[in-house]
Amino acid sequence: MTTPPVASDLNLCLCHTCGMACDMTHEPHECERCGAPLHRRKTNSLTRTWAYMLAALVFYIPANLLPVMNTKMVGNGADSTIMSGVLEFWQHGAWDIALIIFIASIAVPGIKFVAITLLLVTVQRDSLWARQERSKLYRFVEVIGYWSMLDVIVVALVASLVKFQALADIEPRPGILFFGLVVVFTMLSAMSFDPRLIWDATGEHPHIEEVKDEATSH
Repeated sequence: MTTPPVASDLNLCLCHTCGMACDMTHEPHECERCGAPLHRRKTNSLTRTWAYMLAALVFYIPANLLPVMNTKMVGNGADSTIMSGVLEFWQHGAWDIALIIFIASIAVPGIKFVAITLLLVTVQRDSLWARQERSKLYRFVEVIGYWSMLDVIVVALVASLVKFQALADIEPRPGILFFGLVVVFTMLSAMSFDPRLIWDATGEHPHIEEVKDEATSH
């Protein structure tokens, strides 16, 4: 049974902008249809993914510790963090809004941090473990990334609703800015990861083999 050739065997590259299969034998490496630069792989994929994810993790701390909004009722103001806002909505019976904020602000970023870290570590260890499942995990991270701005949208909607009341007012606080940065950097991290690296794994660990070779030579 003959194995069909892959794109690299035919010297073809898929344009990330328009999706056209382009010939890489000629210079410059640009898409014939849209003129976008062509890359066989995402450049410095692991380095950029680690950098974006660590930056998101740093911003995630103040995003949860600092208040995201200030609510004033009859002249009395109170700051609310993400978690205190969830509890407040839950106590007032708005469990649906509380659930949306909790999933979008606490659960989704946490899942993305764990999933991207797992992908990075297994790729760097040249692991053959559950490659198909890890590919599905990457696609899942991409999908949930688009829903990460739900918390910011909810705050904006709540603010617009409260504005209609004469005795109430609501204002954003610095925490919402840090949370927005978390969303942006986690999305950049997922976009920088090249899932094809999962299938490049051979099960060998070059660094371990080098240590063994040095030990035997001495």
